Amino acid sequence: MATAQVSLPLPVLPEGWSAPNDFKAIGTLSTPNQRNLEPVGPHFLAHARRKRHKRTFSEDERIQAQESVKKVEDEDADDISEPEDPLMLGREAKDWKGQDHYAVLGLSKHRYRATDSQIKRAHRKKVLRHHPDKRAATGSSEDDSFFKCIQKAFEVLTDPVKRRQFDSVDENANVDPPSKKAASKSPSAFYKLWGPVFESEARFSKTQPVPKLGNDKSSKEEVEDFYNFWFNFDSWRSFEYQDEDVPDDTENRDQKRHVERKNNNARKKKKSEDIARLRQLVDDCLAGDERIKKFKKEARAGKDKKRLEREAEEKRVVEEAKKAREEKERLMKEREEAEKAEKFEGKKAKEVAKNAAKKNKRVLKASVKDANYLLPQGQEVGAKRVDEVLGDVEAVTAKLDNEELAALAGKLTGLKLAEEVGAVWKKEVQRLEEEGKLKTGATKTLGS
Repeated sequence: MATAQVSLPLPVLPEGWSAPNDFKAIGTLSTPNQRNLEPVGPHFLAHARRKRHKRTFSEDERIQAQESVKKVEDEDADDISEPEDPLMLGREAKDWKGQDHYAVLGLSKHRYRATDSQIKRAHRKKVLRHHPDKRAATGSSEDDSFFKCIQKAFEVLTDPVKRRQFDSVDENANVDPPSKKAASKSPSAFYKLWGPVFESEARFSKTQPVPKLGNDKSSKEEVEDFYNFWFNFDSWRSFEYQDEDVPDDTENRDQKRHVERKNNNARKKKKSEDIARLRQLVDDCLAGDERIKKFKKEARAGKDKKRLEREAEEKRVVEEAKKAREEKERLMKEREEAEKAEKFEGKKAKEVAKNAAKKNKRVLKASVKDANYLLPQGQEVGAKRVDEVLGDVEAVTAKLDNEELAALAGKLTGLKLAEEVGAVWKKEVQRLEEEGKLKTGATKTLGS
């Protein structure tokens, strides 16, 4: 931290001063303490920033200026932000009339749609970046040619008359008409490609709003209104912006009148060429419009209605006969396939039922086996007991159909205790005996 020393003379003592003789101490001084004083506020922050980054005053001011410009640019980096063309940055200020004013201000994608607010914001952004003082502070070139181009662009675009004249000749805002091949790629391609063309041309119309191209659902009246409007298009477009500069001196009046006549003739020629261009554009669109072909076809269909109805009736009779024949063949084929499927399904169902019955019988046999052949757990089971129980199981299952087998297997599933399994078997044997399907006492191990 920098320090400064200031030398000031002591004040003159008054006459009669006798402090050294009359002084009486009433206390003692405290022990001195050393304290560091530091700057505060914005100056302290600036000092700390310079100290931290080891900058001089001039370096710090230059970097702060760059950051300030960047901050403003970031704040406006929205719909008016676009990269700058190096060729545009090198333009001479005297060639301002040939420059693209919207591109100079970064409004290329807005152009005639740009609002006054957008133009002012774009101008402010460009000035902050390219002002000679700012460029000097950031160490850039002090050439102010592009800055003058910015000022001229702002002057033109903020003057309604001058801006209208420039918009009249702004070719960059035009949309090129599509080729015949591109417009005929798909039904929607025609409207997608030609629509923006007429929306661009509509900016020159004295009558607003301008009819839209529409789509394939547009009515005949809407289509006719669209083409009638464009064939009788009333344009405000002028070409004063491209006039040759008229001399300001009053001495050479003949030269001034000559230039004015030359400009008037040039405007008329360009106006005629523009009308012819627009007429050709409408003709090209009309030639590729499938709706016009559809409307003409409908008109011809009205004239040939009887012939078309007769042809349609003949076609209907032929198609109905063909459909009847195809329907008959289809029904026969379906019937044959249904019979085959029925046979196959019947065979398949029998096979499934047979397999299910086998599975259920295995479940029934397994139930008595798991229940220790209906003897208490731990008691030894002899071969005779096994034969008797399995014989009774087969005797019972022989009297059951597939559904009854499945039902009985479901009841026995999950049972392990001999008492539970025996109860289920006993109940099933009683049912069969009551229904007369099984003789009483036919089963010794499963019955009562």
